[in-house]
Amino acid sequence: MVFKIDSIDNKARACRLETSHSTIKTPIFMPVGTAASVKALDNNDLLEILKTDIILANTYHLYLRPGDKIINEFGGLHNFTGYKKSFLTDSGGFQAFSLSDISDADENGIVFKSHIDGSKHYFTPKKVLDIQYNLKSDIMMILDDLIALPATKERLKISVERTTKWAKESIDYHKKMKNREKNNQSIFAIIQGGIDFEFRKISATSLTSLDFDGFAIGGLSVGEESQAMYDTVEFTTTFMPKEKPRYLMGVGTPEDIIEAIDRGVDMFDCVMPTRNARNGTLFTSFGRVNIKAAKYRVDKTPIDEECSCYTCQNYSKGYLNHLFKTKELTYYRLSSIHNLHYYLNLVKDAREAILKKRFKVFKKEFYLKRAQ
Repeated sequence: MVFKIDSIDNKARACRLETSHSTIKTPIFMPVGTAASVKALDNNDLLEILKTDIILANTYHLYLRPGDKIINEFGGLHNFTGYKKSFLTDSGGFQAFSLSDISDADENGIVFKSHIDGSKHYFTPKKVLDIQYNLKSDIMMILDDLIALPATKERLKISVERTTKWAKESIDYHKKMKNREKNNQSIFAIIQGGIDFEFRKISATSLTSLDFDGFAIGGLSVGEESQAMYDTVEFTTTFMPKEKPRYLMGVGTPEDIIEAIDRGVDMFDCVMPTRNARNGTLFTSFGRVNIKAAKYRVDKTPIDEECSCYTCQNYSKGYLNHLFKTKELTYYRLSSIHNLHYYLNLVKDAREAILKKRFKVFKKEFYLKRAQ
């Protein structure tokens, strides 16, 4: 992986990250393809209409179904899916957190029951990397101990210590595998610590002393208030290397993304644009549209008159209201295309503003539009 900084405007960064499959210009939003598929969309939608350069796939779900060994038989995710640009795969730590009623972490890893058939499995730092070696993703996330907020000091301490221990095991193992197999996969560590600055500093300084290709901020957007998240991001980025990518995991709203870019974050992912689309909420330059509302039944205008996406150029709010009400499958595709276009365009415009040294103006205009 090659990482270059093109421009910095205060703390906001415009960078580029080169993998063996694509060049990714940051800030970047990565659509979530949990089961190696972005829900309701195909590769033509992703590559030709949305022009994505990277998507995220889920290690936990792919390990359970169809199985990482099956994907490896196809030659990895790129051949299995036909998506030839970059893949980032997460570690499964978030699934252990979100499925905490059927999982339990100890000093060596996470034991969990499959949500599919109840079978028991054990994720260790090495196991998680072995799965991702089979997936052949471009960027691999290591196993971390993610916890809900608020959390006690004792639990935060355990989380940071476990995450650091697992990170050391992961980087040592990866170096051995890289020497043996000569793979081109990059590896990112995940900084934990909740919204406690002391633990964030401990986690960040411990992890950044290790030779990872990039670093993520994990453990946010899990119950804390937005301002606490922004303050934690701002504090944490001060301990993250300037010459490596910074990834804020699982975040979030358009406002969250703009605030995090302003604080020096490069990469984002979230299910929000596609999940909200399927449930009838569409993002626009002026805020959110609830396409279910009766007032849109005879509305001949597009979702967002300033939007250049395929959906807005070809369909009205009235038609989308009809598709949603009748549960036509076409609705899920068209709404997902729009919401992802909005997110991808938002970070693209942010990048252009950073390159022109006018990000503060761009951020102010972003909020002014939403206040109208």
